[in-house]
Amino acid sequence: MKKVFKYILIIGLIIGVVYAGVFFVSTNNQDPIQYESENPIRTAIEKKTVATGKVVPEDQVEIKPQISGIIQEVFVKEGDIVQTGDLIAKIKVVPNEQALNSAIGRVDNAKIVLENSDIDFKRNKKLYDKGIISNQDFIAIELRFNQAKQELVNAENDLKIIQLGTAGRGSTNTNIRATVSGTVLTIPVKKGDQVIESNNFNPGTTVATIADLTDMIFEGQVDEAEVGKLKMGMNLLISLGAINDKTFDAKLRFVAPQGMEEQGAVQFKIEANVALDTNFFVRAGYSANATIVIGKKKNILAIKEALVQFDEETEEPFVELELGDQDFERRDVELGISDGIMVEILDGLTEKDKVKVWNITEPLKKKGEEEDKKKKD
Repeated sequence: MKKVFKYILIIGLIIGVVYAGVFFVSTNNQDPIQYESENPIRTAIEKKTVATGKVVPEDQVEIKPQISGIIQEVFVKEGDIVQTGDLIAKIKVVPNEQALNSAIGRVDNAKIVLENSDIDFKRNKKLYDKGIISNQDFIAIELRFNQAKQELVNAENDLKIIQLGTAGRGSTNTNIRATVSGTVLTIPVKKGDQVIESNNFNPGTTVATIADLTDMIFEGQVDEAEVGKLKMGMNLLISLGAINDKTFDAKLRFVAPQGMEEQGAVQFKIEANVALDTNFFVRAGYSANATIVIGKKKNILAIKEALVQFDEETEEPFVELELGDQDFERRDVELGISDGIMVEILDGLTEKDKVKVWNITEPLKKKGEEEDKKKKD
């Protein structure tokens, strides 16, 4: 008797599981969502690309000293506006021992030569006055005497330059002055810092960086997929991360002939002249995005890009057309220009067709109501 009851219980459980499975499959095959449909429309589409970069001054000059030494005083600070010739800093000369010793030796040697030339000149002057030597010989002696005097002057001036940074003629090399007008961007040195002069073998120490902040350009990068669509003189719209709700017009002036690979993608450098607004102060180095219109069409047939599906095997685009009440069929389409929201339909649809809004989701309110109902049950 117990075995019969056991078999009956097992059979009942099996029937229950089968019934539950059939019910689950049948309910899941039913689509509870009522899909809507939309008609293609006539509209205009602009295809845009965005280049990331920054705004920098057109002209930026590094001021370097003409002589090595120690910064004695700095007369400007970052943000100051200076004019060409304004004093930036002053250097205290620290002579090189070897160069100083050579300069002193050259002066002493020039004095010896001058003394000897003076004696020779005076002796031959007396002989010339008596007519013993010719005029040509006396002129040569006088020339050597004058050259000896000039050599002493040159040696003394060189010694002054090594000791003081100047020979006393014109502006002193110890005074570092602005070579252009503009705003002082950086001063990487301070009082007491040692600086090196700029020459053919050394770029020298930068004392200050000056730039004209009224003349700015945009420097950015464009992906290789878009660079072929760029043309000189194209209009750009510059938006700055530091200035909200404001854009600046710009014109493309340069596209690099060679790209650079960054993180597996080839990027091309671009430059554009930015038209600044005097009501806004734009600082050098602001991060910026440039929006470029690379394609534009008017009065074209288009649908929302979200309505387009792609075949898993062929990757060809298609949509679903409404034939009747919740009755849809597949229709292959040919796409054109897209702005990321709307996409052009080149072939496959007309304005009278109704396209399924296939990715609609069930309203959250309805789902909440069902959950509340389940809790009550």
